[in-house]
Amino acid sequence: MASLGTFTLLAAFVVSAYAAAAAVTGARRGSRSLIDSAIGAFYFVAALLTVGTAVIIHAFVTDDYSIKYVQHYSDTVQPFIYKLTSYWGGLDGSIMFWVFLLAIFGSVAVHVNRERHRELMPYVVAIISVVQMFFLFLMVIHKNPFETYLLVAPTEGKGLNPLLQNAYMAIHPPSLYVGFVGMTIPFAFGLAALITGHLDDAWLRAVRRWTMVSWLFLSFGLTLGMIWAYEVLGWGGYWGWDPVENAGLLPWLTGTAFLHSVMVQERRGMLRVWNVTLVVVTFFLTIFGTFMTRSGVVQSVHAFGEDRQLAWLFTGFMLVILTVSFGYIVYRLPLLRSRHELDSWVSREAAFLVNNWVLLFAALFVLFATMFPTISEALTGERLTVGPPFFNKWMLPIGLILLFLTGVGPLLAWRKSTPTNLREQFLWATIVAVLTPVGLSLAGIPFWPPGLCFALCAFVGVTVVQEFVRGAAVRRQASGTDYLTAMVGLVARSKRRYGGYIVHLGIVLMFLGFTGQAFKIDEQMVLKPGQQAQVGHYVIRNDGVRVTDDGQKQMITGHLTVFRDGKEIDKAFPGKWLYRRHEQEPVSQVAIRRSVAEDLYIVMPGFELQDQSVSLQVVINPLVDWIWVGFGVLALGTMLALLPEQALGFATSKVPAPATIAMLVLVLLLMGGPVAAQHVESPAFRPVEPKTALERDLYKSLICMCGTCGRQLVGECTCGYAAEMRAEIGNLVKMGLTREQVLQYYIKKYGSQEPLAMPIDKGFNRLAWLFPYVIGAGGLLVVGIAAIRWSRRPAKGEPAPALPTPSAERVDTELEARLDDELRDLD
Repeated sequence: MASLGTFTLLAAFVVSAYAAAAAVTGARRGSRSLIDSAIGAFYFVAALLTVGTAVIIHAFVTDDYSIKYVQHYSDTVQPFIYKLTSYWGGLDGSIMFWVFLLAIFGSVAVHVNRERHRELMPYVVAIISVVQMFFLFLMVIHKNPFETYLLVAPTEGKGLNPLLQNAYMAIHPPSLYVGFVGMTIPFAFGLAALITGHLDDAWLRAVRRWTMVSWLFLSFGLTLGMIWAYEVLGWGGYWGWDPVENAGLLPWLTGTAFLHSVMVQERRGMLRVWNVTLVVVTFFLTIFGTFMTRSGVVQSVHAFGEDRQLAWLFTGFMLVILTVSFGYIVYRLPLLRSRHELDSWVSREAAFLVNNWVLLFAALFVLFATMFPTISEALTGERLTVGPPFFNKWMLPIGLILLFLTGVGPLLAWRKSTPTNLREQFLWATIVAVLTPVGLSLAGIPFWPPGLCFALCAFVGVTVVQEFVRGAAVRRQASGTDYLTAMVGLVARSKRRYGGYIVHLGIVLMFLGFTGQAFKIDEQMVLKPGQQAQVGHYVIRNDGVRVTDDGQKQMITGHLTVFRDGKEIDKAFPGKWLYRRHEQEPVSQVAIRRSVAEDLYIVMPGFELQDQSVSLQVVINPLVDWIWVGFGVLALGTMLALLPEQALGFATSKVPAPATIAMLVLVLLLMGGPVAAQHVESPAFRPVEPKTALERDLYKSLICMCGTCGRQLVGECTCGYAAEMRAEIGNLVKMGLTREQVLQYYIKKYGSQEPLAMPIDKGFNRLAWLFPYVIGAGGLLVVGIAAIRWSRRPAKGEPAPALPTPSAERVDTELEARLDDELRDLD
């Protein structure tokens, strides 16, 4: 079977090469038969890779340990579902899974568009085939997942990483891969349009739907990653700015920018260069994210390890992408001129322009901060860390600006908003936004940042609801139907517009969840049997520790009782699991008690079996579940916008939107009941708790230096090395060292600033602090120059436009009003 698998990879590479060559040759010679043969070969590659996928899945299911990859990532006691997910659990298989998905996606895209975009299709086939060839080349010469042992094959496998044996991780990587791979389709169409010179808006219509689908899967993958981090890593948070998390976020940011700016080109014929650039950059970032994950240039909990040869191959491929893509953009600049100019800064296109600048700034900042440790090591020889505190410092204001634009942009008129229009659209939203922080201040909630975020959420929420209410009222008056029918008809008539509003509502709910972090309570304690401690309005009692074994793993479970207002309300079972052959990689099992208002989140970092004492980290996370609900609403809005016309009636009649939301909330709540968790006696699990405020501060200022946990903060990491660091910090504080002295101790111990969560603002590190200011100012300058050029008045000597006569002015006014109405209906 291994030989068959290797043959499919070799054959797929050869057939892809033929498809690319035949497609280009057929296009240049005008030979339809050659183009058809290229398309046929393109489909054949998908068939070959499907066979290859079936071979490797068969090897996992039948425990064929003669294949090295199978032996490294599976074992006989592994559950069936995780044998399947082992396919993409390692480096070699993940590359194969990537190219398999690309072949399937590409075949569907070519089949759907082969008649509609005949002039682009040969180059689309050639471009996707070249991308496939790159990944197939990697497997053929360097990372063959079908490589076998030369001599005697082991009789037992090593098993999948315990952290990946989780339901969320079974879905999270495929979702991200689909999102990444899907972005190849817009890139192929965009580059084909550049090559052929067919740069009208037709290629945009071909790729917009693909971009939305890919963006939805990226959003789904990122959200699943957050849930996995929240429930599995056991540090009480959901986003740690890990380099690989950031790799998924980067194309999401630029993809979001494209989905907004593409509307400006469709409506106004502007931002044509910008849209092509965003398509190229988004695809480039998917390849760059894959490069970061697989080359080992950055340290991450998700990385597959260091591989310099792979790093160089990816670097060469990325240089080719940038050179060819931007070379064609420059070559085609004369065909990419805007058809219209910016009429006013108070317009929807101007708001989308600012929105795009902020999103691109965010992407550049995240990219630079993620790569800064690598850049620093390459230039100065010193490895350092850019941790969550640095990212949060900058991304907080960026997020608030984007939230504000989410409410403003869609309600501004195209071309120009009049004072009357602004008053009608924003009066109530502004009143509610002003009153919200005033009311919250009476409850003791500070304005910065939670009060401001709540105010902006209220502002955006009112603008969205207002659009639905006004639209339904107008339709009800025109059609004479009841309010609900009018609302359904309104959404059915303009799915893209109202689907977008629902997406924005999902964003608001997610921001509500993010804001809850401002009220987070995080306590650590050691409890002996029968002892109890109060955290917030909860009281936690230790009832003892149990040890069980299911053959695959040993499970250590803490038994706790939770009280509130003097009454027992629940049992909690945090724990640690130790998998066979992975005893040095314990997996935390978090106990979570969910509610709409807050989560009670309990982790057991340490325990002592002899006296049944446990070390607990108890976190109260207000509003966190609204993040997951918000994603559900976001997905609902995106799918609504993607639905074909004939599908809406069926969808709305069978699964009404409120029922979908209610079901989603119910599923999410059921998923998070108290988790029975479970681990082995080891010094790494010795119970430790912070004794002073200085210790707590140092827990947030230093990162775990174990090298495998993704550089989590010492106070949040649950590995044994972090526990030893916490104990060491406690001893240093007990000796009377100050905060600066403790930091200097760790800098001296590790020979660099790597243990610090944020680089010290001096010397070369000052570049990290200056970069956001420089890129922000540079972006503002570029946006300003572009806007001035678009909106400039005729220069002296240029013919001035003829003054309209009163009658002509009246006609123009009527025409503009009619045009604005039609543009609004098209949203």
